[in-house]
Amino acid sequence: MERLDLYLESVIFGAVEPVGFNQLKKLLSDHLDWPVEHEQLQESLDRLERKYQSDDFAFGIVCMNNGYLFMSKPEYHPIIAEYLKLSSAKKLTKTAMETLAIVAYKQPVTKAEISSIRGVNSDYILQKLLEKDLIAIAGRSEEVGRPLLYKTSERFLEYFGLKSIKDLPRVREILPDETDSIGEPAPVETESMLKRQISENGNAESTTDQQSS
Repeated sequence: MERLDLYLESVIFGAVEPVGFNQLKKLLSDHLDWPVEHEQLQESLDRLERKYQSDDFAFGIVCMNNGYLFMSKPEYHPIIAEYLKLSSAKKLTKTAMETLAIVAYKQPVTKAEISSIRGVNSDYILQKLLEKDLIAIAGRSEEVGRPLLYKTSERFLEYFGLKSIKDLPRVREILPDETDSIGEPAPVETESMLKRQISENGNAESTTDQQSS
């Protein structure tokens, strides 16, 4: 029975969605080369459920949608939610990276200049980068209408493991044969390019940031 418990435990642990009773019964019977009876499987499930009810474990086996799955206990949900929030904040889309690169290499820069280089309206993505504290407002341009100017923030340096903005790789070191629409070096288009070049220059990658898209 102990062997059955361990196999059952391993299957449920590796599952990403609830595993049904009949599915478990067939899987275990096929693997163990002996028929796992209904009563045996239920008893094994009951033992595992009791085992993980102990305060020594932060998670347990729960039955949901007619299947079994490991889930964290309610008292640990707040800290897990905080981790997931921070983990999500680390992820930057290609669009966000493209916009962030333009700001980084042309700062201070106006929204109109950014949109002109990208070829699309950049209102939404700039707002998202502001919310993530990766860019900041650097004042106003002397142009007609005095539009806002954008620059990278201290958070940007932390995210990419840079000591200062001077540590950014030159664009031509990353995309040596491409230029943007106004004849200057094209912005970095993907997060991996920028991270790789930063890493090669001896700086830490953004994954060293354990708190923060």
